[in-house]
Amino acid sequence: MDVSLLDMALSAAAIMADPMRVGFLALGVVVGLALGVIPGLGGLVGLSLLLPFTFNLDAYSAIAMLIGVGSVVTTSDTIPAVLFGVPGTVGSAATILDGHPMARRGEAGRAFGAAFMASMLGGLFGALLLGLSVPILRPVMLAIGTPELLSFCIFGLSLVAVLSGSNAFKGLAAACFGLLLATIGEDSQAGVMRWTFGSIYLWDGLHIVPLALGLFAIPELADLAIRRSSIAGEASSHRPKGQLAGVRDVFRHGFLVLRCSAIGSLLGSVPGIGSAVIDWIAYGHAARTEKGAGESFGKGDVRGVIASESSNNAKEGGALVPTIAFGVPGSASMALLLGAFAVHGIVPGPAMLSERLDVTYSMVWSVALANILGAGICFMFANQLARLALVRAGILVPIVLAVTYIGAFQGSNDWGDLYVLLGAGALGFIMKRLRWPRPPVILGFVLGAIVERYMFISVNLYGLQWMLRPVVLAVLLASFYGVLAPTIRRLISMRGGGSRRLSIAWRADVNVFDALLTAAFGVLFAAAIAISWGWPYGARLVPQVIAWTGIVATAILLFMQAFVKVEKPSAPAQATADDMHFDIVSDFRDLPQQAIIRRALAYFGWLAFFLGAAALVGLLPAMGLFLALYLRISAKETVVTTLLITGMVTTLSYLLFHWLLIVPWPQAVIGDLLPGLRSIRALRLF
Repeated sequence: MDVSLLDMALSAAAIMADPMRVGFLALGVVVGLALGVIPGLGGLVGLSLLLPFTFNLDAYSAIAMLIGVGSVVTTSDTIPAVLFGVPGTVGSAATILDGHPMARRGEAGRAFGAAFMASMLGGLFGALLLGLSVPILRPVMLAIGTPELLSFCIFGLSLVAVLSGSNAFKGLAAACFGLLLATIGEDSQAGVMRWTFGSIYLWDGLHIVPLALGLFAIPELADLAIRRSSIAGEASSHRPKGQLAGVRDVFRHGFLVLRCSAIGSLLGSVPGIGSAVIDWIAYGHAARTEKGAGESFGKGDVRGVIASESSNNAKEGGALVPTIAFGVPGSASMALLLGAFAVHGIVPGPAMLSERLDVTYSMVWSVALANILGAGICFMFANQLARLALVRAGILVPIVLAVTYIGAFQGSNDWGDLYVLLGAGALGFIMKRLRWPRPPVILGFVLGAIVERYMFISVNLYGLQWMLRPVVLAVLLASFYGVLAPTIRRLISMRGGGSRRLSIAWRADVNVFDALLTAAFGVLFAAAIAISWGWPYGARLVPQVIAWTGIVATAILLFMQAFVKVEKPSAPAQATADDMHFDIVSDFRDLPQQAIIRRALAYFGWLAFFLGAAALVGLLPAMGLFLALYLRISAKETVVTTLLITGMVTTLSYLLFHWLLIVPWPQAVIGDLLPGLRSIRALRLF
């Protein structure tokens, strides 16, 4: 059997060595890299775009081109994450926490080097795991049931304790808020419309793309607009460390790469757990296990970049496992790949592990080669891309904002996506200023629907016995340990007059705005309980459990904010460890508070103007208008620079989104007044 597998692997390698097939794979890689850079787009868009062009290709070329797209999107999405603090795809959100601070201190090249090398090694690990798992694929997949899948999700939620830094209750409240957001829309058990408030847009729930862009992109661009300096800031006067330094970092932390690649591959093989959560789980694992992570993670530690990037590329090999073995897509991208299977007569299942091993191993080689090509291309241009960190904010902010708006609109091609973008952006900015952790919101949102579905099935099939299955029991114990261990260690350190002492008394230094945000979350959870009280049992069970948990968390947090004070030691290093915060810290230097508020209000005023202009003249024409006015009025650029940048960005966006991707633009006021314009293809932007 082993000889046969080796022969088929070598035969598939010979098939994929054909120059024409390598060319189609390279084409897919280039498309994937291009889409990864643009916020809001991703592998799903690329696969949808290229799928029609594969119909006349042979099966090997078609699958290679599509796998080339999906394998490298999470390589190039590092570029906007590091440079702008904007996730190119939701899979790069965790990379922002350490990659963007590195760029701000002039180490963008090092961050790129570490990210691209970690991505390549993670992708190769995923391909290797896929190749080695072929003989044992079927029995392993058959042993995994919904209780095991539910336990994996609970383990993911347990990482809230790590991602919350030193304040676990803020993280718990934020995670409950994310879980509650995930329950918006039609309930699959009872058919109840939950939290839709008469809006058709909310029937299908919120979409991850505008929510993630709002929580992470809008606040980072706001900070850039407030500072009014380049991304690298004062570090721009220094020579940035090159990408070779980042490559050396990866090999110096090889065991971390191996662990996080394994996490990405294994979780990628679990249907429903996609790229939006895998990088957070790997990041949380690194933050929990790496020495000194509490002091440096979230402040520009290259290990945070390595953990995130090695896991999100490794997931592609893992996602192919259930796709090949059972025809169950491990991700949304794999669902489109199944469409290509059907077109070319490839039937997933046992035959893929016996008669069609040549096709299976051709996918393994495609994943490996795509990651090598993708990383190689990114390495070639990394130093040039790092120079973008030196471009002044007045030019970068409007360009990235304009693309972010259109990227967010890709969520469901609805005006609601833009409202979610702005709402999440305002909330994300407030949370960041008050040092509330934002990652738990995304973690809860992504896992919420999955947890609810798996819990409903597990309880119906097994009752409470689902918790006693061996794998489930082991994972649950690991999850509880991960949640309780940090708190227990902190309490032990305060015992007996240690260096940190806890006292209970009214705090004169209470942060009123922080307490108000806590109270607002508490009111929201209470309203959720009141609204859901009359729903059928199946529809209200999970929302009420979440809401009651959120109320307990916010009540404890309010008590701590008003009465509990921890006396920190004078030693700077230990004080820092006690105030862990795994998020990008704003540094406005000596800018007065009034100036910060004034510039923040002006920034959000420009965002509102963009949305109003889009409603009036259409989204793409509003982009040009917004760019021109922002560059000329806010950034005070010259007329020539304004016209040049506005013309280039608007033209490229028109060609990409209107002609190539054929985006169904929303109806605008001018389109209602002049309906004849919409009959002309070139003017259908209105």
